[in-house]
Amino acid sequence: MTLSRSLPLLVFLLLALCLPGRSFRLYRSSFEFNSFLKSQPRGLAASSSDGEASVAKRIAYASHLQTRKSLKYQVLCAPPFVPLAEELCSKDPQRFTYHPISYGKFPDGTDDITISGFTPYNLISGEHVLFLASFDDNDTTLSQFQVLIVLLQSFIRSLTVVLPFSPVGTMERVTREGTVATANTHAHLFSSLPNCGQPTRLMVYDLHTLQNRFYLHGNAIASLHTSIPLLKRRMVEGGEVDAVAFPDDGAAKRFANSFADLDLPIIVCGKTRGSGDMADKRVVKIQEGEAEGMNIVIVDDLVQTGGTLYECGRVLKEAGAKTVSAFVAHAVFPNDSYKRFDRGGDRCCFEKFWVTNSIPRVTDKLDEGNGIFEVLDLRDAIVTDLDEYSTM
Repeated sequence: MTLSRSLPLLVFLLLALCLPGRSFRLYRSSFEFNSFLKSQPRGLAASSSDGEASVAKRIAYASHLQTRKSLKYQVLCAPPFVPLAEELCSKDPQRFTYHPISYGKFPDGTDDITISGFTPYNLISGEHVLFLASFDDNDTTLSQFQVLIVLLQSFIRSLTVVLPFSPVGTMERVTREGTVATANTHAHLFSSLPNCGQPTRLMVYDLHTLQNRFYLHGNAIASLHTSIPLLKRRMVEGGEVDAVAFPDDGAAKRFANSFADLDLPIIVCGKTRGSGDMADKRVVKIQEGEAEGMNIVIVDDLVQTGGTLYECGRVLKEAGAKTVSAFVAHAVFPNDSYKRFDRGGDRCCFEKFWVTNSIPRVTDKLDEGNGIFEVLDLRDAIVTDLDEYSTM
C-alpha cells in the first residue's frame, strides 16, 4: 500500500486515538468519518474535493474543539441574568456550576455584595469563570465591576465576561469638547481590570460600532459575536420569509453577507431628502431591490423608539410586500415604546417582531403569547460561541 493511499487510514486512526473525551473507536469508512464531521459545528464535513491536508486540518480542529468543550466553568451573573444562568447550568450540570451573588445595599446606599462559592469550601479559585453581565443600569454596572475585580483577585484560572448588549456602543465619538464618550470610559474600566494570568475575554453580541473592540487594551480583549444564526434558524423552521431587508446601507454592509447561504433577495432602504412639502425632511425609500409579493424580514442590530424601523416597514408594504416582519438583536425600547409596535399600537405594521433576550428588563415584559413579539434565546448561542470562538 502506497503512502498516499494509506494516509486516510492513518488519519482515521489518529482521530480515533486523539479526540479527548471519546472512547476508542475506528471509523470504518470515509462515509462514517464524514458523518462524524457533519455532527461537528460550523461545517466541518469534508467534501469529495477536499485534499488530505484539508482533512487533517479538520481533524485537528475537531480535536481542539473537543478540548474546549471539556472545560468546566463556574458561572456567576448580574441580577437580570439569573434565569439564564440557571438554565445554562441545568442543561449541562457536569460542565457549568452556578453560584448565586447577593447584591444588597447598606443603609448609606453603598454596595453590600456577597459572592457564593468561597465558603465553607473555595470552589472558585483555580477555576475557569463565566460571568453573565448586564450593563443597562449604571448602578448595577458599578456593582458588577466590583465583583469582577474580586474574582480576578481570587486566583482564578480565566475569566470570560458575556455582555450580550453593550449599551454604550452608540456613544463612541465626541463632536463637542466636554462630552463623555462612554464607550471609551467603559473600555478603560475593562482594560484596567486585574490580570489573572491571561486577558479577560469580553464576549459581546452585535456591537453597534464594531471599531469599539479596539478601545480595549491590556487586560481585556473583545470577542465579537452575532445573533443572526438564531434568526436564520427561525426563518428556515418557519419558512415564512423569502426576502431580507435592511433599514440603511450600513446595516446591509454589516449583515447581508450573513444571509448569502440562504440565497434570498436583498432589499436596502435608506433616508433621502424628500420633495414638495417634504423637501425639508429626510424620508425612507427603497434604494435597492423589489418588495412586491415578498414576505420580508427587516434586520438591524438594535431598536430604540423604532421610528426608522417603522418607516421602513411602512414603505415596504406600500411597495406591495405581502408581509413584513422585523428582527433586532437588542430590544432597547425606552419608556416601554415596544407597546407602539404590538397589536393595537400606532406602529403595528409587522407580522412578527423577533428579538433576543439580551436585555431581560425589556423582553420579560413582552407578551409572546398574544402579541407579535417572539424572543429568541441566546443560551445555546453563548455556549457555542464560548467553545468555537466564532466571530462576526
